[in-house]
Amino acid sequence: MQRILIIEDEVDIAELISFNLQRNQFDTILAHEGLEGLNKAISIEPDLIILDIMLPGMDGINVNKELKRDPRTRNIPVIMLTAKAQTEDRITGLETGADDYITKPFSPKELVLRTQAILKRTTTKGNGIVLELGPFKLDKNTLCFYLNGELKDLTSTEFKLMIFLCERTNAPQDRSTLLKEVWGYSDEVHSRTLDTHMKRLRKKLEPYSSYLETVRGTGYRIVDKPKDPQ
Repeated sequence: MQRILIIEDEVDIAELISFNLQRNQFDTILAHEGLEGLNKAISIEPDLIILDIMLPGMDGINVNKELKRDPRTRNIPVIMLTAKAQTEDRITGLETGADDYITKPFSPKELVLRTQAILKRTTTKGNGIVLELGPFKLDKNTLCFYLNGELKDLTSTEFKLMIFLCERTNAPQDRSTLLKEVWGYSDEVHSRTLDTHMKRLRKKLEPYSSYLETVRGTGYRIVDKPKDPQ
């Protein structure tokens, strides 16, 4: 059974999430404070973390920053669950490395589906296939990304984006396709999620960020020969 760590200070909500995940064959662990959740994440190394932002002691933003700094937890996907629904709050959460962001009140069924979608793309491995393009090297088996020979830390979502775009080199990918294929969204309501991830990905690709192009009116693409090579 895949193990989910739920870091949520409201006991009723934590138990509701746990109940619905267990019904779908997940094992769950609960934590009700930020530092407690961080320590459990390090010791247990769960398959996924559902993380509230408003937590006593250490808030969810800082918990996630610490998770991404620690080599033991940096690759664990994180879904942020919070009552803070402003666009700025969503962007802040995503910029710390969260894979998804769900606001309260939420549908337990949707949360389960988002959890399943993220775990599916992070646990499905290739057959030792390595994809290479310019300075990029992506190992589908180990989910490792190398930039000009140097191992770089990408979240599971960033890795999925790079694979999807590199496998379709030079072909523009529209926003709705990216949202559907990478996140499982059926509409463009979450376009800011895509833009935030692309902004963060470009920063990680420096000094080769020109390989990732914005296609006006369409979406994004990876090119084999950037217009402004670094």
